[in-house]
Amino acid sequence: MELRFDHVVIAARTLGEGVNWVERRLGVTVASGGKHDVMGTHNRLLSLGPGRFLEVISIDPEAPQPLQPRWFELDTPAMKERLAKGPALIHWVARSDDIEAALDAVGGPRPEVLALSRGAFRWKIGVPADGHLEQGGVQPTVIQWFGQHPADVLPDSGCRLDSMVLHHADASAIVHRLRYAGLSAEDPVRPSHEGVGLEVRIHAPRGLVEIRE
Repeated sequence: MELRFDHVVIAARTLGEGVNWVERRLGVTVASGGKHDVMGTHNRLLSLGPGRFLEVISIDPEAPQPLQPRWFELDTPAMKERLAKGPALIHWVARSDDIEAALDAVGGPRPEVLALSRGAFRWKIGVPADGHLEQGGVQPTVIQWFGQHPADVLPDSGCRLDSMVLHHADASAIVHRLRYAGLSAEDPVRPSHEGVGLEVRIHAPRGLVEIRE
């Protein structure tokens, strides 16, 4: 079993607002994305190098209300209030070649495993029934891709992941469980016990950029 860093999630009230926020910080153009009909969301993507990307996501105003709560707490009053202040780094996603085994190894409340698709992309992803984020978003969602990966078709933005820092009182335990579940030593994920939240550091054409929620 293998577990790898897959992508970071930037949420915003509107997709345009989120894209502009990322482009101003990194000095690059965010590529195209698509719609998630099951969740009533849409996104745009930015390459962070082979097998890694940044996702900007928001509620799709043209989509009908989904049958279940949207992922990443996007329906909650707390997240709506948070995003009213501006786009935010809210979560990250790790990919596995065996999602069921990875969820067993990571532990914690077991999410529903949904089989989804968008265009040429097909994947399974663990989503809690109520859409909440484990450990405030510090513990990653687990995904398994089948066939093509989004990073394979994204234009090279010149951006590369430097590190992902997990800020949480249990951060060391979270990272330990992820390593046990197969998280590669090549993935620069490290714990910090200062505060709660995420911090991502990205080498962009303009230099090292730090984004912290």
